[in-house]
Amino acid sequence: MSSSPHENSGTAQLPSLPWPSGREREGDTLTTLLAGHTAVLVTGEPGSGKSEVLRTVVDRARQSGTTVLFAAADRLDGAFEFGVVRQLFEQLLADAPPGAPHPLLDGPAAAAAEVFHPRPPQSATPAQADGAVLGGLHWLTVHLAARGPLLIAVDDLQWADPASLRWLSYLLRRAGGLPVGVLATVGAGAVEPAQRELPATVLQLFRQRVALGPLGGTAVAAMVEQAHGQAPDEAFVRGCRHATNGNAFLLRALLRATAAAELTPTADAVERLDALAPAEIGQAVRAVLANAGPAAVEVAETAAVLGGTPGTDLVAGVVGQSEAVVEDALHALVESGVLRRVGPAVGFAHPVAARALADLVLPSRRQRIHLGAARLLWTQNAPEDQVAGRLLQTTGPLDEDWVNEALRRSAAEALAAGDPDGAVAALRRALREPLPEGERATLLSMLGQAELASCVPTAVRNLRQSLELSQGAAARTSAARRLAMALFATDSYAEALDVLGRTSAELREAGDEHALRLEIDYIYAGLSELATAAAVRPRLWELDLADAGGGAVERPLAALLSLRAAMRGEDPAEAVEFARRALALGMIPADDESIVYNNAVFALGAAGAARTALNYADAAVAEARARGSVLGYAHAISTRANANCRLGRLAECRADAEAALESLREIGVGPHTSHCVFPVTTLLEARVRQGLLEEAEALLAQAGLTGELNLHWANDYVLLARGWLRLAQGLPERALADFLLCGKRSGTRGMAGPGFYPWRSEAALVLVTMGRHEEARTLAREELELARRWGVPEMIGVALRALGTATAGRPGLELLREAVEVLGESDARLRRAQALVSHGAGLRAAGLVEKAREQLRQAVSLAHQCGASVIAEQAMEELRATGDRPRTRTFHGVDALTPSERRVTALAVAGMTNKQIAQHLFVGLRTVEVHLTNAYGKLGIAGRPELSDALAGPTAP
Repeated sequence: MSSSPHENSGTAQLPSLPWPSGREREGDTLTTLLAGHTAVLVTGEPGSGKSEVLRTVVDRARQSGTTVLFAAADRLDGAFEFGVVRQLFEQLLADAPPGAPHPLLDGPAAAAAEVFHPRPPQSATPAQADGAVLGGLHWLTVHLAARGPLLIAVDDLQWADPASLRWLSYLLRRAGGLPVGVLATVGAGAVEPAQRELPATVLQLFRQRVALGPLGGTAVAAMVEQAHGQAPDEAFVRGCRHATNGNAFLLRALLRATAAAELTPTADAVERLDALAPAEIGQAVRAVLANAGPAAVEVAETAAVLGGTPGTDLVAGVVGQSEAVVEDALHALVESGVLRRVGPAVGFAHPVAARALADLVLPSRRQRIHLGAARLLWTQNAPEDQVAGRLLQTTGPLDEDWVNEALRRSAAEALAAGDPDGAVAALRRALREPLPEGERATLLSMLGQAELASCVPTAVRNLRQSLELSQGAAARTSAARRLAMALFATDSYAEALDVLGRTSAELREAGDEHALRLEIDYIYAGLSELATAAAVRPRLWELDLADAGGGAVERPLAALLSLRAAMRGEDPAEAVEFARRALALGMIPADDESIVYNNAVFALGAAGAARTALNYADAAVAEARARGSVLGYAHAISTRANANCRLGRLAECRADAEAALESLREIGVGPHTSHCVFPVTTLLEARVRQGLLEEAEALLAQAGLTGELNLHWANDYVLLARGWLRLAQGLPERALADFLLCGKRSGTRGMAGPGFYPWRSEAALVLVTMGRHEEARTLAREELELARRWGVPEMIGVALRALGTATAGRPGLELLREAVEVLGESDARLRRAQALVSHGAGLRAAGLVEKAREQLRQAVSLAHQCGASVIAEQAMEELRATGDRPRTRTFHGVDALTPSERRVTALAVAGMTNKQIAQHLFVGLRTVEVHLTNAYGKLGIAGRPELSDALAGPTAP
């Protein structure tokens, strides 16, 4: 403190002590204002750092030599007269013990001594005594100011006692020209004229105001870096700022929690911020609420437990108070800065404060709040998901009749909307209630169906229990079929057959029509295994569409019969007609979702209607996606992949097959299961046609398909595709062995027709390379006979090409010419490209160079359209042999992307977020991120903003 009375002409320069983080601008403003000896009021919500800023100003002033009088007002001290004044002059109290004279308390300041050492009242009136005290205190202040610059600082002025406020008002009115600065802080709402604790007349005497608003992004980033010792991602900074709304106290508490949890301040950690609700924040909020009254406390805690922005009517209904009482409490809470109005609703100003306060509410009370909200919403006929959302926050059992109904309705609505996760949550909660066995069986069946979209093994457990508890033919049929579907996905065919067989026999004894529906699935499952195929085939051959009696079973029976027609290979029109009947409601009908319908689509492809098959599969993909059926989506997109392959659309085929495998992986269906074998093999075929032999071999190894294969019929297709790979690898003996084994196995199943597996033609082509022409011609003639009886141009053309290749001279050329013509009548572009190469090669060998070039150029063009680089290269080699110089393609940019990368980037360009893309494609978020990262690298771009231009505007699949 300066001792010279002549050093009071200005405030000494404050040293450059650091301001609280993010408050540098406000601190510098305060420094400038106080240097002018004015009165400054600092405002801001609780936790904004008002006290910290004020104490920094006090510390800086003291270090500069300024005399500082400091007081911190408290609500509990408000009843003590001149309580704040006593704090301001407490050093004088220490220097002047009772009864001892003090120079500052003598003379004009004698009356001020009454504040510190009150004596019995004299003859003066209270008003006169009060005036004398105020005058004495003012003289004392002037005397102190005469010795040097003086700063009077009061924290939380709203809690100051009335007598101290009178003195402060007296001082501010008479402080002009004195080297006295006055600095005070007030809490949220205290600057309003109606504030009871702080008269407006006092507030108006503060000529300057400094408001502490929310901390900005730069300040938050600095605090995060200080807490974690590393620079944070922008997304993490945004997350922290959103959670705390830039409130300094809350931000520090949150960052202590993030540091204790060892979070890395990156975008990946943002979601974990929602789980952090430090107890110290909850206690601080409670301290603020204590000043707002008991009704406000209950309202605030109810709003915190309800979360989000509940309507005021909902809060009032749960609290059980009148709307008027609740409105008064809400007004106080909004004024205090705890809550904010959002139209007819309320929300916490700081999300982390809401979570922290909710955590302090006893669990039993939290349950009562959520149950009360759910009950109120139920009586108001609110949407099912809103009611269920409250019930899911309870632990139960609640034992109220409406609870189970509300949860069941919510689950059904979620399933219909394609939200299986929402359905699973509602059903699991419902199953914690006391239920009759029949109702429990229904809910378990629904739960199993929903879990097929997330975890098939878990679905199996619940579906088993559902079947055990189910009652009635319809319920037992549904439960048995759903369980069998889940068992198929885990390759538990023996158990699936047992479930279907036992339940079907049980219902047949009762004369129930549902027995036939179960038998259809039983026959289909039996055909898939060699061990049971012979046993079910007689029943398959004798079935007739009339057996369905025109009822709902007609469609699945027609699907099975279309498969039978394709297996026999006698009448493609019959196969197509049965397939159309089967698919009247699509490939995955809502009333009868079953894999048996997939086979109707396969039958269409085998019968030469591949484009029709593609249309059905395409519609099924969209339907499964909308319904949220991951297993249905995987089956549908696998089927579409195969149809695309048959049509020579290899890029589309690869994208679909990869999407199917990713989806199956997401729900726990392993890569070695039969459900994965089909998309794996379709992808294998596409890779072989594209010349990606190393990738094809790796795919086989990953799926465990390089050695001896089990007897499931999906592996018949593996043998065919693996034979193509072995031939492309220069291993004709192994290729021939695979083709012949494919024929043996499919023949045992009764698949005489060549529509599915033209193994004879493929084996004949291998035999030609081995010089065994007679054996080749025998197989090719046999297949051509079967193909002509089947009457499908694609299969006839395939057999003609094989026989023409195995036949020397002009007869062979004529067969190859016919193959090209016949295949021109089909949609099998890839097969036609192969025939064109074979015909062109034969013409060149016969010396018909010009005709050869014409055929080979067509082959190159068609092969490139299909994306079949192997066939294109074969055609170009033949062209070079004729003396032609064809140009090869060079692939850059977009052409370097895999099919899956194309799909993901196209959806990103369409505006979907990574999470939306993952949901759309039924894959994990990490999968989407990996595909995008790989695509950015291949396209040579930094990220999304450049993606559209790099892709030249692709369309979303």
